[in-house]
Amino acid sequence: MTLHRRALLAAASLAMPAHALAQPQAGPFKFKGWRGQETDAERGFFEVPEDRRDPKSRKIRLSYVRFASTSARPGPPIVYLAGGPGGTATGTMTGPRFPILLALREHADVIAFDQRGTGLSNHIPRRPTPAGPPPAFTRAGLTAHVRAEFARAWADWTAQGVAMAGYNTAESADDIDDLRKRLGTEQIDLWGISYGSHLGLSVLKRHGDRVRRVALASLEGQDQTVKRPGRLDLYLKRVDALLDVDPAVRAAIPDLSALMRRVHSRLEPAPARMTMTLRGAPTEVLVGGFAVQMLAGSLIANPETLMMLPGLYRALDAGNVAVLAPFMGQMSGLLSVGGMPEAMDLASGISPAKLRIVEREARTAVLGDALNFPMPHLLGAVPGVDLGEDFRRSIRIDQPALLVQGTLDGRTPLEEQAEVAAQFRNKAQLTVENAGHNVFEAHPEVQTLLVRFFQGEAVSDARLTNPAPKFRVT
Repeated sequence: MTLHRRALLAAASLAMPAHALAQPQAGPFKFKGWRGQETDAERGFFEVPEDRRDPKSRKIRLSYVRFASTSARPGPPIVYLAGGPGGTATGTMTGPRFPILLALREHADVIAFDQRGTGLSNHIPRRPTPAGPPPAFTRAGLTAHVRAEFARAWADWTAQGVAMAGYNTAESADDIDDLRKRLGTEQIDLWGISYGSHLGLSVLKRHGDRVRRVALASLEGQDQTVKRPGRLDLYLKRVDALLDVDPAVRAAIPDLSALMRRVHSRLEPAPARMTMTLRGAPTEVLVGGFAVQMLAGSLIANPETLMMLPGLYRALDAGNVAVLAPFMGQMSGLLSVGGMPEAMDLASGISPAKLRIVEREARTAVLGDALNFPMPHLLGAVPGVDLGEDFRRSIRIDQPALLVQGTLDGRTPLEEQAEVAAQFRNKAQLTVENAGHNVFEAHPEVQTLLVRFFQGEAVSDARLTNPAPKFRVT
């Protein structure tokens, strides 16, 4: 679990499992996947301009791992687009998505492509945790800190020759087409999740004739870098209704949203004193309601952590701030910037109309505007990088698409995903009841349908069901 997707996913992409980087050179190697499984793979590299709009920008080397198909007549390569931004495809394939990869390669090559700024495709120097006393982990404290630190980092990276303006989703989409050329294929298929779907939409807009079909999950649209706070309230109402299943939980938590609001409103003006390790030393920090809102924003991603939410808030409401101690390691990551995640989100931006809605809803929403921190909080920290309204404009998509969603996904709520799905004219929608953001591995039948879809079979709308989460109040 990560506390917020930008900085911490960037750190993850730089500190991915050692075996995922065990082959830093081009050529064949044994890829170590989930639970010790191994398979043959081949690492490749290709070069692209860091910023295609700037003829003076340097070339950077991008990395991918090819899992060759076992089929005698394979289909177009399936390119995996990781989420984040900041996640790595190669790192993802060391986890529970690895069996899906093995199943898909029976039909086509599967390409784990590490996007610019991640894994072995990262050429942004890593920055240490900033020196000096930490800010208060309140909205004002964290916003001021991250804005200042990112502006300093941007200037430092630029002085070191990094074309930071090139770290945007449009450039990354063009990287995908250059990858296609490198693979020597006329078309590719796309398989992506979360921010990977945001990137996939840009690939479809810019290079749609080179894409045969797409399977996307936990959809994030062109103007959904920042989710609407009011839609998170609707999600939390659905979660609250699930508490009725257990009378003991319902009795302990009469109104989940009211409980959460109470905790936030008390801790933001009077933060809890906690200890975290910074630069190798225990350090006292002040944890406000905003940090707890961000913590909730990570817990609601998947049912395995969602079930912790009522008990956490019940303890905080009783004054037991010690329940935050296990999360302090993740919170420390909020003080650092990675470069790629923040730059990507800042460039994707938010339309003025959407920003007005977000600001209005955030004033009264349970999680305020904490879910996608540091957006929109970073707006204006570095001027001139927004990709504009044409980038965020919806499109008509005619390619066959399989769209997968979990009903308990709190990172990309169903109402947000419905806006994205409306752009697809030739789609099948797969809904997994009681699944979360990591929906590809949430039910075994998802893999079956993915394989059928990429084999070219017609797939209809379907609904799968998982057991409801069992919430804890102690």
